[in-house]
This record gives sequence, structure tokens and C-alpha cells, in this order.
Amino acid sequence: MAEPAVKQPADGAREQSIGSLVSQAVSDVSQLIKCELDLAKLELKADVRRVGIAAGLLGMAAFVGCLVLVLLCFAFAWGLVALGIWPWAAFLIVAGTCVLLAGLAVLIGALKFRGLSGLRRTRQTVQQDLSLLKREDGAVTQVAAKAP
Repeated sequence: MAEPAVKQPADGAREQSIGSLVSQAVSDVSQLIKCELDLAKLELKADVRRVGIAAGLLGMAAFVGCLVLVLLCFAFAWGLVALGIWPWAAFLIVAGTCVLLAGLAVLIGALKFRGLSGLRRTRQTVQQDLSLLKREDGAVTQVAAKAP
């Protein structure tokens, strides 16, 4: 059975000083925080190990994917040669195709980066909160005026 946090004296005197109660409460809270931190450390170690294994496997998959892409490019080039295209022209067509795909990927990536907001709303609300905490002159009226 669990023991109570505050031990009662055996002689029946139930009243303890406020100082001893506060001291016991502070001790219990610090013990609780220490236990929570230990639990968080254990969970974090397990998560870091899982992330490390996953990153290693993803790196290996990316490497194998690059090797497969090279092999597919060779197969594409030799397939064009089999169709009767000169070898130098076939490999030039494959290289042009790869450059075209890379350019398309860069274009799509650049368009995605343009869509980033840069945490505009978060910065605005944090600035409003900070101005309220600083109690600058007129800060409350400015926040009230900006609120929709």
C-alpha cells in the first residue's frame, strides 16, 4: 500500500506547522520533477536510437536508389542504341532527360519554398504578447485594434 506524503504522528497530534507542510510539499514536487526528467531521458534515448536506425536505413535506401537510377539510365541508353541510334547520341539523350528531370524537380522545389509563410502569424502574436507583458504605452489599444 502507498504511504501518504505527509506522515501523521502516532500520538494523535494532527497539527503540523505550515513550514513543515510547505517543506514536505516542496520536497515532493522536486522528487516528482526529478522522476519526470528521468522518464523523459529514458524515452528520449529510445526515440533517438529509433531515429538513428531509421536514418541509417533511409540513407541506405537512397544510395541503392541512386545505383538503380544509374542502371536504368544505362539500360535506357543501350535500349536507344538497340533501336538504331548512335551510341553517343543515345547517351546524350539520356543525359538530357536526366537534366530535364532535375530542372523540373528544382522548379517544383522553388515553387514550394515561395509558398512558405515564415511563421508570419506566430511572430505577430508573439510580438503582441511581448508588448502586453512589457506594458508599453498604447500596447493594449494597438492589440485591440489589430484583433479581427
